[in-house]
Amino acid sequence: MRSLLWAALGLLLLLLPAPEATRKPTPCKRCQGLVDKFNQGMVDTAKKNFGGGNTAWEEKTLSKYEFSEIRLVEIVESLCESSDFECNQMVEEHEEHLEAWWLQLKNEYPDLFEWFCVKTLKVCCSPGTYGPDCLACQGGSKRPCSGNGQCSGDGSRQGDGSCRCHMGYQGPLCIDCMDGYFSSLRNETHSICTACDESCKTCSGPTSRDCGECEVGWVLVEDACMECDSTCVGCIGKGPEKCKECIPGYTKESGQCTDIDECSLAEKVCTRENENCYNTPGSYVCVCPDGFEETDDACVPTAGGEAVEENPTQPPSREDL
Repeated sequence: MRSLLWAALGLLLLLLPAPEATRKPTPCKRCQGLVDKFNQGMVDTAKKNFGGGNTAWEEKTLSKYEFSEIRLVEIVESLCESSDFECNQMVEEHEEHLEAWWLQLKNEYPDLFEWFCVKTLKVCCSPGTYGPDCLACQGGSKRPCSGNGQCSGDGSRQGDGSCRCHMGYQGPLCIDCMDGYFSSLRNETHSICTACDESCKTCSGPTSRDCGECEVGWVLVEDACMECDSTCVGCIGKGPEKCKECIPGYTKESGQCTDIDECSLAEKVCTRENENCYNTPGSYVCVCPDGFEETDDACVPTAGGEAVEENPTQPPSREDL
């Protein structure tokens, strides 16, 4: 039986999606990572082993070292950890490309990522483009999704170019405002949506007087959305006497929502023997008196303890609850 349970658990773990940290990086991510390390290697080896002394000699020697194969070898040797098989395999497969760029093409194509990952290996796209053919994202490659969202597949050979809008924005180009936001700027190139006041479900400006519709729990009073009393479910104005209905634990008395004293009801709500009932705002608690301990169906005297008479109308201390 235990072996079957372990087998089922193993199958379940296989079916679960891999955590983000353990997912295999895409070819584009691997290429981008390699380029980042190469660029860092260029920074780390800049003016290496030089400093002080004969300035004219240093300038002449530095110019030779800057474009030398010696420097290239130093950079390449620092690209991968010895245990990183995929990184080392990628360097081995494309070392000739890196060497050609370094010795012959660097001046013509100064952006290694664009030349190596986009144009040569064709595993990435330029920013603002997506998919196998590196098409422009929705809204154009310069400002994908109008600057208000994330283009699906941006910079990779994947995705469909559709927009996943940032909070507050909606629509295929992320230029329209969601409920709870209003348009504070809109022109041919930019759209900015700003959050409404907390009292507004829709609005045309930033204050409670700019609401087009009040948020749930608020009501329009004298051209502004006011918050309903905490005892209300819907209201027509401010205060407990303006409630449409009462929240659970309250009832309408003399025209306003009032707390129900459950402990004074004809039908007992605390049903265990010797149990005390204490009313609280909107609810109640059932507690065994001092000198008693709880069982499933009663409060029984503690062994060797003395029962203490309590006033069931006074709630126990917070620690006892």
